[in-house]
Amino acid sequence: MRFGLLYANVGAFARPTAALTLARAAEAAGFESLWTVEHTVVPAGYTSVYPYSPKGRMPGPEESPIPDPLVWLAYVAAATTTIKLGTGILILPQRNPVLLAKETGTLASLSGGRLLLGVGAGWLAEEFDALGVPFAERGRRLDDHIGALRALWGQSPAGYDGAFSSFRDLYCEPRPESGAVPIVIGGHTPVAARRAGRLGDGFMPGTAQPGKVRELFAIARQAAVDAGRDPDALELTAFPDRSLLTDPVAAVDACREMGISRLVISPPSNDPATVGDLLARFGQDVIATVS
Repeated sequence: MRFGLLYANVGAFARPTAALTLARAAEAAGFESLWTVEHTVVPAGYTSVYPYSPKGRMPGPEESPIPDPLVWLAYVAAATTTIKLGTGILILPQRNPVLLAKETGTLASLSGGRLLLGVGAGWLAEEFDALGVPFAERGRRLDDHIGALRALWGQSPAGYDGAFSSFRDLYCEPRPESGAVPIVIGGHTPVAARRAGRLGDGFMPGTAQPGKVRELFAIARQAAVDAGRDPDALELTAFPDRSLLTDPVAAVDACREMGISRLVISPPSNDPATVGDLLARFGQDVIATVS
């Protein structure tokens, strides 16, 4: 079982010294990956419902700093050597895929192929309005942009003809050495699960409820079969329940039975002075126990 650290670029860890403290401590503790979150802007007084909280609001004040995930990851990439660098998630419909292919290709190249690109459709309609991107088109744009990114990473020169992106004979260098960046689909709905099965290299449901996770994974696997893809090749990432700390072996065995290969947790502290010791303890008590 691999372990990732989610929400790595927010709270105290939005600041430079704390970001490096977190990244280095996670790598030393045996974490496989760091995962960042994204909002380009947060409109004051937004009325869109945040789907991951019963209150319908994001945690923390609206003005809380959320560093750009790719810039934050590039910053900590230079201070680490093995830990993978994930976006969990990047709101792909809001971005120009040609420009993003340049940014991600560069980061993948400079980091030695450590980038994992988690993407999702987004939920904050007011943010889409501020960026001039139609909120109602976000799902179709997401599908289109995935195709455009893969063309630009994998071809030289690259060509693509989609509903929202169209180009031919483009050199977009540097490209990932492998010719691709793993794309992890995020989301908490059957639509996201089906997209993961059709298009994703991995799936990260935005829920920790075991029954819901099992249901979404089944939908994703069936969608992979329907698309002529290997359902067993879809890498599954999930949030663990509290039993991970009390009985890590049993908790991990249950997750493996579901096909889960990565578990992601939040930083155990928002205090840079204590987070290193807590991550080291998690590494000893959990990661080393189940590895």
